[in-house]
This record gives sequence, C-alpha cells and structure tokens, in this order.
Amino acid sequence: MAIDNKKVTCLFVHGWGMNSTIWQPVVERLPAWIEAEVMDLPGHGQRTDESFTDLQSLTEDVHSQCCKIKKADQPLLLIGWSLGGLPCLQLCINQSTQVDALMLVSSNPCFVSRENWHCGIEGEIFNQFSRSLKKDFSGTIRRFLSLQVKGSESGRIILRSLREKILQQPQPNEVSLDAGLRILQQTDLRDHLNKIKQPLSWILGGQDGLVKSELAKELRQVSVFEKAGHAPFLSHTEEFIQQLVKFLSVRLQGAEFELPP
Repeated sequence: MAIDNKKVTCLFVHGWGMNSTIWQPVVERLPAWIEAEVMDLPGHGQRTDESFTDLQSLTEDVHSQCCKIKKADQPLLLIGWSLGGLPCLQLCINQSTQVDALMLVSSNPCFVSRENWHCGIEGEIFNQFSRSLKKDFSGTIRRFLSLQVKGSESGRIILRSLREKILQQPQPNEVSLDAGLRILQQTDLRDHLNKIKQPLSWILGGQDGLVKSELAKELRQVSVFEKAGHAPFLSHTEEFIQQLVKFLSVRLQGAEFELPP
C-alpha cells in the first residue's frame, strides 16, 4: 500500500503505428496504489474509425481523455512514448490543469535533425518505416518489436506473449499513420519547454536508433537505460517501473512508496 493510502492515476499513451496493448507488461506489474489507464490514439487499436490530422487535434484528444479519467482527490501523471510523447508535451506546454506530472519515454521535442539540432534523425528514416508499415504491417511490427528487446532475456519472454496481442488489434488507418508521420517530421517544441510547470521526467534508451541518447545532454531530469532501445519499458520493465515509482514518490507525492515486488 502507499503511505496514507494515497493513489495516483497514470495515463499511458502509445507511439506511432502501435496501440494501447503495448503497455500491458507494465500495467500488469504496477503496485496497487497506481491506477493505470491506457488509451488508443485516434486511428489505432479500437479506434480505427477515427483519425487525427495534426498535433493540435491529437493534443485535444489526449486532453479529452485526461478530463474523463481525472479524479479530484488524486494526481494524474501522463506517460507518453515516442510520438505519444508529443501531444503530452504540448498539453503541458499549454499549461493544462488536468495534468499534474509528465513522463516522456523515448520521445524528443524535435525528432528530426536541423541545422542547430543534432539530437534528431534524418526525416527519411520515418518515410522508410512508413512505406514498410503500409506494405507489410504485421511483418514490420514483428521486426520492430524484436529489435526493441534485442539482448534482453526478460524482454524476449515478454515479447512472445505481447506480440500476437498487439497484432490481434485492428491495423491503424492510413490517415492517422500519415498524420503521425508529419507530426514526427515537422514538430519542434524545443523553445517551449520552459512553459511547462509540472514535474517532468525523461527516460531514454542508450541503444535507441530513433531518439539519440545524446538528447540527455539537452534536457533535465533524464534517466538513460544504457542497454535499452526505443522501448525501454519492454526490454527493462522492472527498471522502468522502479523509475516510475521513484518519480512519483519524490517529485509528485512528496512521500516514499514501496517498490513493486
């Protein structure tokens, strides 16, 4: 139990081309005082009949979900992975009163390299992944997930049960895939980070091929999982949960909670 029976709501937001099932290994292992909520982005998972067009509409969608699950007597932590981190980041830049803290996982305020920004990658990488995803969705997702747990024994065990569950969900619609690609290629929120008032933590993977670990030098409150790729919560689930608990305990609640067994 948490000290004084305090509880926290955590809303987990997935990345491009995925769905909320990706968070299952984390949600299943959280301590009882964390109330976990997951959401499918428009056009993904169980919401393939919906779509989004830009970062603003995606941010509004995440905000709507926050309003639905927010409880007056407990704080709400947003956890955004990869593309899912950008609407979460924008929501806090907008100084939303629904969000009490933010954790970004393998995300970047500016994903693509620019003349004065060497912590991004070439935009063509996203185009290549998009073409592969549309040509062979199942095969691309399988390869992507396998790459994320490379070198992790526990990650491979998790992956065996998780992979098919993700692929059992409907395939994302092309409107949302294309919109997500544009967001990844065009968004630059670097100059707006100082507007965020909520406690903020970043988790990066040292072996990530999409978000360079050098980004840690440009940010505050960063933890780098040196052997992790783009999905540290899959390859290093227990360490990820410990980092989440620590962040909630120290930065948000101001009290020490027990770590999950």
